[in-house]
Amino acid sequence: MELTSELPEEGNTQEIKEFLIKHWGSTEIVSRGKVTDAIKIPRITARNSDGKLIGLLTYSIDKTSNSCEMISIDSEIKCKGIGTKLIKMLEDEVKQEGCKRIWFITTNDNLEALNFYIKNDYRFIAIHLNALNLSRKLKPQIPKVGKNGILLQDEWEFEKIRS
Repeated sequence: MELTSELPEEGNTQEIKEFLIKHWGSTEIVSRGKVTDAIKIPRITARNSDGKLIGLLTYSIDKTSNSCEMISIDSEIKCKGIGTKLIKMLEDEVKQEGCKRIWFITTNDNLEALNFYIKNDYRFIAIHLNALNLSRKLKPQIPKVGKNGILLQDEWEFEKIRS
């Protein structure tokens, strides 16, 4: 597997766009009342030996707060270490940028995220109750029901503070 860091104008943007649409329904991702076009921000890609895109992490750095928001992370193959490798590369990259905090939002149906992120030393720090009501106003295609038939209502916030 090959990991590569890319700026928005680098790489095969059509391939990235198709990957985001497959996993998110569009290139727009909503968190904490804000819409981010993930095609327009830095990313880390994971490719198999044939060059096929098998993992993608997108992120945004805020220099004023020395923080990094992980906007999206997806893998075509679960439980093979792709997500962990994407996160570790992000952590190394943003450390060089001076970021002290990495944070992200997921939804209340993403139960596998709890184990995955906690295993990678992220802390579950907040529940934003009924946040998906606002998110649906910004991105109406967000479904009412998510994984395992769970009603999508809340945003869960995770973070890792680096010293």
